[in-house]
Amino acid sequence: MPLGTLDRTPPPFFKQGPSALSKLMVCSALALFLMVADARFGLMQPLRAAVATAIYPLQWLALRPILAVRAAGGYVGSLHSAQTSEEAARQKLATLAQKATQVDALTAENERLRKLLELRERITSPGQVAEVLYDAADPYTRKVIIDKGLTQGIEPGSPVIDDAGVLGQVTRVHPLISEVTLVIDRDQAIPVLNTRTGARGVAYGDAVGLGGGGLELRFMAANADVQKDDLLTTSGVDGIYPPGLPVARVVSVERRADSAFARIACLPQAAVGSARHVMVLKPLTAQLPMRPDPAPVQPAKRGARK
Repeated sequence: MPLGTLDRTPPPFFKQGPSALSKLMVCSALALFLMVADARFGLMQPLRAAVATAIYPLQWLALRPILAVRAAGGYVGSLHSAQTSEEAARQKLATLAQKATQVDALTAENERLRKLLELRERITSPGQVAEVLYDAADPYTRKVIIDKGLTQGIEPGSPVIDDAGVLGQVTRVHPLISEVTLVIDRDQAIPVLNTRTGARGVAYGDAVGLGGGGLELRFMAANADVQKDDLLTTSGVDGIYPPGLPVARVVSVERRADSAFARIACLPQAAVGSARHVMVLKPLTAQLPMRPDPAPVQPAKRGARK
Protein backbone atom coordinates (compact mmCIF):
# COMPACT_ATOMS: atom_id res chain seq x y z
CA MET A 1 0.00 0.00 0.00
CA PRO A 2 1.41 3.33 -0.91
CA LEU A 3 2.34 5.60 1.96
CA GLY A 4 0.28 8.43 0.66
CA THR A 5 -2.88 6.46 0.96
CA LEU A 6 -2.41 5.95 4.79
CA ASP A 7 -4.84 7.84 7.12
CA ARG A 8 -2.75 9.92 9.51
CA THR A 9 -5.64 11.07 11.77
CA PRO A 10 -6.00 9.33 15.16
CA PRO A 11 -8.82 6.92 15.53
CA PRO A 12 -11.90 8.15 17.40
CA PHE A 13 -10.99 6.06 20.45
CA PHE A 14 -7.84 8.16 21.15
CA LYS A 15 -9.32 11.58 20.38
CA GLN A 16 -8.16 14.02 23.14
CA GLY A 17 -10.21 17.20 22.59
CA PRO A 18 -8.65 20.70 22.56
CA SER A 19 -4.95 21.00 22.59
CA ALA A 20 -2.98 21.71 25.73
CA LEU A 21 -2.17 25.23 24.61
CA SER A 22 -5.86 25.98 24.20
CA LYS A 23 -6.62 24.66 27.66
CA LEU A 24 -3.79 26.78 29.14
CA MET A 25 -5.11 29.93 27.53
CA VAL A 26 -8.67 29.28 28.62
CA CYS A 27 -7.65 28.49 32.22
CA SER A 28 -5.39 31.53 32.37
CA ALA A 29 -8.15 33.78 31.12
CA LEU A 30 -10.61 32.27 33.59
CA ALA A 31 -8.17 32.70 36.46
CA LEU A 32 -7.49 36.28 35.47
CA PHE A 33 -11.20 36.94 35.26
CA LEU A 34 -11.83 35.41 38.68
CA MET A 35 -9.03 37.42 40.26
CA VAL A 36 -10.27 40.67 38.80
CA ALA A 37 -13.87 39.88 39.70
CA ASP A 38 -12.91 38.87 43.27
CA ALA A 39 -10.78 41.98 43.73
CA ARG A 40 -13.40 44.31 42.38
CA PHE A 41 -16.69 42.68 43.35
CA GLY A 42 -15.79 40.08 46.05
CA LEU A 43 -17.39 37.22 44.18
CA MET A 44 -15.27 34.54 45.92
CA GLN A 45 -15.77 35.77 49.50
CA PRO A 46 -18.82 33.54 50.22
CA LEU A 47 -17.00 30.55 48.78
CA ARG A 48 -13.89 31.33 50.78
CA ALA A 49 -15.93 31.62 53.99
CA ALA A 50 -17.70 28.34 53.28
CA VAL A 51 -14.42 26.55 52.64
CA ALA A 52 -12.87 28.03 55.81
CA THR A 53 -15.88 26.92 57.86
CA ALA A 54 -15.70 23.44 56.37
CA ILE A 55 -12.00 22.91 57.10
CA TYR A 56 -12.00 24.56 60.62
CA PRO A 57 -12.48 21.21 62.47
CA LEU A 58 -9.52 19.81 60.58
CA GLN A 59 -7.41 22.83 61.56
CA TRP A 60 -8.53 22.51 65.19
CA LEU A 61 -7.54 18.85 65.29
CA ALA A 62 -4.22 19.55 63.61
CA LEU A 63 -3.34 22.27 66.15
CA ARG A 64 -4.11 20.16 69.25
CA PRO A 65 -0.73 18.33 69.41
CA ILE A 66 1.19 21.58 68.92
CA LEU A 67 -0.79 23.35 71.65
CA ALA A 68 -0.36 20.36 73.97
CA VAL A 69 3.42 20.40 73.49
CA ARG A 70 3.51 24.15 74.11
CA ALA A 71 1.39 23.78 77.28
CA ALA A 72 3.63 21.00 78.59
CA GLY A 73 6.74 23.08 77.93
CA GLY A 74 5.18 26.09 79.64
CA TYR A 75 4.18 23.99 82.67
CA VAL A 76 7.66 22.55 83.04
CA GLY A 77 9.20 26.00 82.70
CA SER A 78 6.77 27.52 85.20
CA LEU A 79 7.39 24.69 87.65
CA HIS A 80 11.15 25.12 87.41
CA SER A 81 10.82 28.90 87.82
CA ALA A 82 8.52 28.43 90.84
CA GLN A 83 10.96 25.98 92.46
CA THR A 84 13.87 28.35 91.83
CA SER A 85 11.92 31.27 93.30
CA GLU A 86 10.93 29.18 96.33
CA GLU A 87 14.53 28.14 96.97
CA ALA A 88 15.70 31.74 96.65
CA ALA A 89 12.93 32.88 99.02
CA ARG A 90 13.91 30.21 101.56
CA GLN A 91 17.56 31.25 101.41
CA LYS A 92 16.60 34.89 101.82
CA LEU A 93 14.31 34.02 104.73
CA ALA A 94 17.09 32.03 106.41
CA THR A 95 19.50 34.92 105.91
CA LEU A 96 17.02 37.40 107.34
CA ALA A 97 16.32 35.10 110.30
CA GLN A 98 20.05 34.79 110.97
CA LYS A 99 20.47 38.55 110.78
CA ALA A 100 17.50 39.06 113.10
CA THR A 101 19.01 36.61 115.59
CA GLN A 102 22.35 38.40 115.37
CA VAL A 103 20.64 41.74 115.92
CA ASP A 104 18.84 40.40 118.99
CA ALA A 105 22.07 38.92 120.33
CA LEU A 106 23.98 42.15 119.72
CA THR A 107 21.22 44.17 121.36
CA ALA A 108 21.26 41.95 124.44
CA GLU A 109 25.06 42.04 124.53
CA ASN A 110 25.04 45.82 124.23
CA GLU A 111 22.56 46.06 127.08
CA ARG A 112 24.72 43.83 129.28
CA LEU A 113 27.80 45.92 128.48
CA ARG A 114 25.96 49.09 129.41
CA LYS A 115 24.90 47.60 132.72
CA LEU A 116 28.45 46.42 133.31
CA LEU A 117 29.80 49.92 132.68
CA GLU A 118 27.18 51.39 135.00
CA LEU A 119 28.22 48.89 137.67
CA ARG A 120 31.85 49.82 137.06
CA GLU A 121 31.05 53.46 137.84
CA ARG A 122 29.52 52.48 141.18
CA ILE A 123 32.48 50.33 142.25
CA THR A 124 35.58 52.03 143.54
CA SER A 125 37.83 49.03 142.95
CA PRO A 126 39.87 49.19 139.72
CA GLY A 127 38.99 46.59 137.13
CA GLN A 128 38.98 45.73 133.45
CA VAL A 129 36.47 44.13 131.12
CA ALA A 130 37.15 40.63 129.78
CA GLU A 131 35.34 38.24 127.48
CA VAL A 132 34.49 34.64 128.30
CA LEU A 133 36.09 32.39 125.69
CA TYR A 134 34.85 28.94 126.64
CA ASP A 135 34.06 26.62 129.53
CA ALA A 136 36.84 24.62 131.15
CA ALA A 137 37.33 21.09 129.86
CA ASP A 138 36.99 19.47 133.30
CA PRO A 139 33.40 18.14 133.58
CA TYR A 140 33.59 17.95 137.38
CA THR A 141 34.21 21.65 137.92
CA ARG A 142 32.39 24.84 137.00
CA LYS A 143 35.04 27.07 135.48
CA VAL A 144 35.36 29.36 132.47
CA ILE A 145 38.30 30.81 130.55
CA ILE A 146 38.58 34.57 129.91
CA ASP A 147 40.76 36.41 127.39
CA LYS A 148 42.89 38.34 129.91
CA GLY A 149 46.01 37.11 131.68
CA LEU A 150 49.30 38.16 133.22
CA THR A 151 50.03 40.40 130.25
CA GLN A 152 46.97 42.50 131.10
CA GLY A 153 47.73 42.55 134.83
CA ILE A 154 45.28 39.88 136.02
CA GLU A 155 46.16 38.52 139.47
CA PRO A 156 45.20 35.21 141.08
CA GLY A 157 42.28 35.62 143.45
CA SER A 158 40.76 38.57 141.58
CA PRO A 159 36.93 38.80 141.87
CA VAL A 160 34.98 38.43 138.64
CA ILE A 161 31.53 40.01 138.26
CA ASP A 162 28.97 40.60 135.54
CA ASP A 163 26.21 43.19 135.29
CA ALA A 164 24.04 41.32 137.85
CA GLY A 165 26.49 40.22 140.53
CA VAL A 166 29.46 38.08 141.52
CA LEU A 167 30.35 35.45 138.93
CA GLY A 168 33.42 33.87 140.49
CA GLN A 169 37.10 34.24 141.26
CA VAL A 170 40.29 33.96 139.22
CA THR A 171 42.05 30.79 140.36
CA ARG A 172 44.70 30.35 137.68
CA VAL A 173 46.47 32.91 135.51
CA HIS A 174 48.37 32.33 132.27
CA PRO A 175 50.16 34.90 130.12
CA LEU A 176 47.18 35.54 127.83
CA ILE A 177 44.20 33.81 129.45
CA SER A 178 42.90 33.16 132.95
CA GLU A 179 40.77 30.52 134.59
CA VAL A 180 37.75 31.67 136.61
CA THR A 181 36.08 29.37 139.13
CA LEU A 182 32.37 30.12 139.29
CA VAL A 183 30.54 30.68 142.57
CA ILE A 184 28.49 27.52 141.94
CA ASP A 185 31.60 25.31 141.95
CA ARG A 186 31.50 22.84 144.83
CA ASP A 187 34.95 23.94 146.04
CA GLN A 188 34.15 27.65 145.98
CA ALA A 189 33.09 29.57 149.09
CA ILE A 190 32.29 33.25 149.51
CA PRO A 191 31.47 35.24 152.68
CA VAL A 192 28.04 36.85 152.33
CA LEU A 193 25.83 39.28 154.19
CA ASN A 194 22.05 39.09 154.49
CA THR A 195 20.94 42.59 153.48
CA ARG A 196 17.68 42.27 155.42
CA THR A 197 19.08 41.17 158.78
CA GLY A 198 22.78 42.04 158.50
CA ALA A 199 23.74 38.48 159.50
CA ARG A 200 26.95 37.12 158.01
CA GLY A 201 27.41 33.66 156.57
CA VAL A 202 29.32 31.64 154.02
CA ALA A 203 27.79 30.51 150.72
CA TYR A 204 29.19 27.40 149.07
CA GLY A 205 28.74 26.17 145.54
CA ASP A 206 26.09 23.46 145.38
CA ALA A 207 26.67 20.85 142.70
CA VAL A 208 23.40 19.07 143.51
CA GLY A 209 20.77 21.64 144.41
CA LEU A 210 18.90 23.64 141.76
CA GLY A 211 20.14 21.39 138.99
CA GLY A 212 23.81 21.90 139.83
CA GLY A 213 23.65 25.65 139.32
CA GLY A 214 23.00 27.02 142.79
CA LEU A 215 24.60 27.84 146.13
CA GLU A 216 24.01 26.70 149.68
CA LEU A 217 24.19 28.90 152.76
CA ARG A 218 25.78 26.54 155.24
CA PHE A 219 26.25 26.48 158.99
CA MET A 220 23.22 28.64 159.70
CA ALA A 221 21.32 27.70 162.84
CA ALA A 222 17.94 26.11 162.36
CA ASN A 223 16.29 29.08 164.08
CA ALA A 224 18.28 31.68 162.11
CA ASP A 225 16.30 34.57 160.67
CA VAL A 226 16.57 33.65 157.00
CA GLN A 227 13.59 33.89 154.69
CA LYS A 228 12.84 33.24 151.06
CA ASP A 229 13.85 36.07 148.68
CA ASP A 230 16.51 37.42 151.06
CA LEU A 231 19.34 39.00 149.10
CA LEU A 232 22.89 37.93 149.93
CA THR A 233 25.76 40.29 149.11
CA THR A 234 29.49 40.16 149.66
CA SER A 235 30.46 41.05 153.22
CA GLY A 236 34.02 42.17 152.38
CA VAL A 237 35.52 40.45 155.44
CA ASP A 238 37.60 38.06 153.32
CA GLY A 239 39.79 40.79 151.86
CA ILE A 240 39.01 39.67 148.31
CA TYR A 241 35.51 40.78 147.29
CA PRO A 242 34.43 44.41 147.71
CA PRO A 243 31.45 44.67 150.06
CA GLY A 244 27.93 45.07 148.72
CA LEU A 245 28.15 43.05 145.50
CA PRO A 246 25.04 40.90 144.88
CA VAL A 247 25.81 37.20 145.21
CA ALA A 248 22.60 35.19 145.46
CA ARG A 249 18.98 35.21 146.53
CA VAL A 250 17.44 32.68 148.92
CA VAL A 251 14.95 30.40 147.18
CA SER A 252 14.16 27.86 149.91
CA VAL A 253 14.77 27.36 153.63
CA GLU A 254 14.43 23.85 155.07
CA ARG A 255 14.50 23.47 158.84
CA ARG A 256 14.74 19.90 160.13
CA ALA A 257 14.24 18.73 163.67
CA ASP A 258 17.09 16.19 163.43
CA SER A 259 19.68 18.82 162.44
CA ALA A 260 21.04 21.86 164.24
CA PHE A 261 21.54 23.68 160.94
CA ALA A 262 19.04 24.77 158.33
CA ARG A 263 19.38 23.78 154.70
CA ILE A 264 19.24 27.02 152.70
CA ALA A 265 19.31 26.93 148.92
CA CYS A 266 20.24 30.07 146.96
CA LEU A 267 20.14 31.10 143.35
CA PRO A 268 23.13 33.09 142.04
CA GLN A 269 22.38 36.58 140.78
CA ALA A 270 25.04 36.47 138.06
CA ALA A 271 24.50 34.67 134.76
CA VAL A 272 26.83 31.81 135.64
CA GLY A 273 25.76 29.76 132.62
CA SER A 274 25.56 32.42 129.93
CA ALA A 275 27.88 35.29 130.82
CA ARG A 276 29.76 36.69 127.83
CA HIS A 277 31.45 39.85 129.10
CA VAL A 278 32.69 40.15 132.67
CA MET A 279 34.69 42.54 134.78
CA VAL A 280 37.79 41.48 136.68
CA LEU A 281 38.39 43.54 139.83
CA LYS A 282 41.50 43.98 141.87
CA PRO A 283 41.44 42.01 145.14
CA LEU A 284 40.93 44.12 148.24
CA THR A 285 44.28 42.92 149.59
CA ALA A 286 46.03 44.70 146.69
CA GLN A 287 44.30 47.96 147.61
CA LEU A 288 45.07 47.94 151.33
CA PRO A 289 48.06 49.94 152.48
CA MET A 290 51.13 47.95 153.31
CA ARG A 291 51.55 47.02 156.93
CA PRO A 292 54.20 49.20 158.53
CA ASP A 293 57.35 47.55 159.64
CA PRO A 294 57.50 46.91 163.37
CA ALA A 295 59.51 49.44 165.28
CA PRO A 296 62.90 48.11 166.26
CA VAL A 297 63.20 47.20 169.91
CA GLN A 298 65.48 49.65 171.68
CA PRO A 299 67.85 48.00 174.15
CA ALA A 300 67.31 49.10 177.70
CA LYS A 301 69.79 51.70 178.81
CA ARG A 302 71.89 50.95 181.82
CA GLY A 303 71.40 53.17 184.80
CA ALA A 304 73.98 55.90 185.41
CA ARG A 305 76.61 55.13 187.96
CA LYS A 306 76.44 57.01 191.13
